[in-house]
Formats: sequence, structure tokens, C-alpha cells
Amino acid sequence: METEIELKFFVLPEFSTQLVEKISAAKILQQSRRELGNIYFDTPDQVLRQHDIGLRIRRFDDVFVQTLKTAGRVVAGLHQRPEYNVEVNSTEPSLALHPADAWPHNFDIVAVQQQIQPLFSTDFTRQQWLVAMPDGSQIELAFDHGEVSVDDKRSPICEVELELKSGQTDALFTLARELCVDGGMRLGNLSKAARGYRLAADYQGDPIKPLVFVNTTTQDSVESAFINTLEHTLEHWLYHEQIYMERQEPQALVQISQALSLLRQTFATFGGIIPRRASALLRQELQWLEGELTWLEEANSIQELIDDKAYVLRKLNARKELQQQLELRYQELPDSDDMVQLMRSARYCGLLLDLSRWILSRGWQPFLDDKSRDKLAAPVKAFADNMLTRSWSELLDVFPAERELSRIDYLDQKPRLLRNLMSGIAFAGLYDEDRRISFRMPWLDLLQGLEDLRVLEPIRQLLPLFEGDDLAQMQKWLQRQEESLLHAMSQTRQISIELTPYWP
Repeated sequence: METEIELKFFVLPEFSTQLVEKISAAKILQQSRRELGNIYFDTPDQVLRQHDIGLRIRRFDDVFVQTLKTAGRVVAGLHQRPEYNVEVNSTEPSLALHPADAWPHNFDIVAVQQQIQPLFSTDFTRQQWLVAMPDGSQIELAFDHGEVSVDDKRSPICEVELELKSGQTDALFTLARELCVDGGMRLGNLSKAARGYRLAADYQGDPIKPLVFVNTTTQDSVESAFINTLEHTLEHWLYHEQIYMERQEPQALVQISQALSLLRQTFATFGGIIPRRASALLRQELQWLEGELTWLEEANSIQELIDDKAYVLRKLNARKELQQQLELRYQELPDSDDMVQLMRSARYCGLLLDLSRWILSRGWQPFLDDKSRDKLAAPVKAFADNMLTRSWSELLDVFPAERELSRIDYLDQKPRLLRNLMSGIAFAGLYDEDRRISFRMPWLDLLQGLEDLRVLEPIRQLLPLFEGDDLAQMQKWLQRQEESLLHAMSQTRQISIELTPYWP
């Protein structure tokens, strides 16, 4: 049994030229070019897939190798999976060739063997180099170009894989950083097998998902809760990045933005133990990427205003001209090509690599003293109670019951409210679900009120383009809309601040 440790990247076909140029200065121990044919197997009800098992037979140079891959771990493109290989004589799989302990407990190998059948194929050309790194590590670098096929259905393969053959995992990130310096690489969480299963099922793509709570338990230490939150958020980010690259769904960008907010809030939440200098560069780059997505709020507001043929604006005499101006403004915002280019950029890829590397190598550890290490090793519950109490106090300070808040007041505090709601995501599993939901619901309603208030901002910005009766009508309409929202938000705020916290 071997543990396969590799980084996967999706690239465009022309990247091969860039790749050859990049490694020309590297120390190459050996290189090859092969045509690889692979058949993947499963039962009709996909028992192997249900157990996160992959079974394939690979053909190269008249040699057949049967490979069993079992459940592993993926963190921002780094795949770690146990792998079992055995040479066979044909493309007929034999499950008994793999050791019994490779299979899940109580797995019925005989029954599965009787039902196993070919499901899909991957056929590609692999250019391969064995690279010697300065630290003595050896990395197998491969460029695969071909296709996944099921009957008459096809899906292209064009990817780069870096597999650690010997040495330190850190060397993978070092080489990846060197390769992505000119862009064109995108970290990939979908394996060839995963894409094959999707093609076989005629799967049209993953759905947009909201950011859910981290599965934190009372058995977790402060450090494990920190790590779990980072990995949970990275998974959410890359899941929606894949959706966006496949079909340019704008709401996928919104979810990526949510993930960035949670990452930054996680650094802030644990910043009392983990020194800020340990994550300074990462936080700087996360702030940069958040800045690249700030236009999303305006885009979503405009989209809501012009949807359904400007139904929202139906009472305004100048609605047609207003809608036209909103559409012109929308066209000035970044488009899908800009976002795809961003996701293939060197800086974007570098951020994900650095964040993944930092998590896997525990990059904060060298910055800790003994007292901080003891705090990180402690059970998470007391820490969570303290952080949520502090977060609650901040909300009371910015949303005091005795003060009347204006539109500007609410909009200014939206980032703070969002951050504080994010704080609860990491620790939700530690508390009673019903009490937690009851407490968070009014605050989420208040956040929705802020979103509704923000929708009106594009109209306010366009007011200088109008005059006379049209301007007066629009100003009056805006005032009525805002007064209605502010009244509802004031009531929601009063309910929120009177609630009893669900912790400790």
C-alpha cells in the first residue's frame, strides 16, 4: 500500500508549452511520454463510489495495472489517498488481488465482484518528468491531455499533476509556486474518476449551497476547531469555484465571497492566541481577493432591480430610462471573462497554494510560545463561549436599543454584523440547535434588511442624471422605501438585543 500525495491543477492545452519552458532549468532525473488507457469499474448501484473507493485498470506499453484507491483527504487541491497497485493480465478486474484490510469493514467483496462492470474510460497522453528538488525531494510532474468517455459522451482532460515520490510535502508547494508564477493554473478538487462518474450519470453540475456550520464538537481542541474551520471554508470556496468555471453562475461568486469573509473572521477569532504576524501575508492576500469581488453587491442590487422587467420600479414614471441606466452600469462591472481570468491568475492560485500549505504544515506553530500552545491544546468550549460573548458585546455596542439608526448607520455596520454572524459558524455544533436558531434568526433577518436597503443604492447613485418631476418622484419613492425598511429593521433590532444568548 502506498499513500499518494499530489497536487492537481486544471490548465488549458497551450499550457504544455509554458510548462516545458518552466522546467527547462530544473534538474530532471528522467522523462517519458506515454499513451494511457484506463477503465473504471463499479456496480450498477455504485457501491464502490458510496464507499469513496476507486477501482481502475490502466493499460500502458502492453502492461495492465489494477489500482484500488480508498477514502482520503483533499485540502485545496492537495490529494492524499491510500493506493493499492497490482499487475494483472487483462482488463477484467479481480477484487481478491488486493489485501483484505484495504476494504471497508464488512465489505462483501464476493458480492461486489459478481456485479462489477465497466463504467467509464479515461484515455490521455501523459508527458512525465521526475524532478529533483533542491531539498532532495523527488516529484513526478505530469501533463495529461485527453478525454473521459462514456459511450458516445466525451469530456476533455487537460491537467497537471505533481506527485511526491520521496521527500517532504512542502516541496510540492515549492514547485507548484514556481510553475504558477505566470498564471494559467487552477487548483483542482475533481479527480478524473469524479468527472467520469459525473459524465456517466449525465450530471449537469453541482447546486449552489449556502455556507453551513462547521462540525465542531466538545472533543475538539481550540487548534483542531481552527483547522477544521479553515478546511471547511476552503472546501466551500473550491466547490463554488468549480461551479463558476463550469457555468459562470453569479451566485457561486457570492458563496466564494462568503467563504473569504469566514476565513478572515476565523483569523480574527483565533487571533488572540495565534499571533497576527503568523498569518499577515495570507490576510493581506485575502483582503486583496475580497476587494476583487466588492462589485458583487452592486451587481446583485442592480440585477434585483431590473429583474422581471423592472417590476420593482413599476410606479416610477422614469422607470424605462432608469432601467436603461442601471443596465448600462451593470455592463461596466466585471464580467464572467474577468472572473475566469482572475481564477486562472498567478496571484489567485498562489493564495490558495499558500493557504493550503500553511494549514497542512501548521504554519502558525513557529510563532507560538508555550502559553499559546497550551491554549490551543485546551478544549474548545470555553474558548467558544468567550468569543461569542465578545461578539455579542460588539453587536450591542453598534446596535444599541436606545439609539435611532439611519440608513448610513446600518450600511456602515453591515460588515460588522456579517462578521459576527460568521463567528457562530465555527462553534455552532457545541450548542443546542433550537436555542441557536432562535437566537440567530432575528439577526439574520436584520442582515436581510440591510441587503434590501443596499439594493436601493444604485438608484440613489443615479439621481444626478434626473431632474424636475422625475427626480422629485424618485426621491420620494426612495424615502418611502427606506422608511419602511428602517422601521422594520428597528423592530427586528429590538427583538434581537432582548434575546437570551444560547451559550455558554
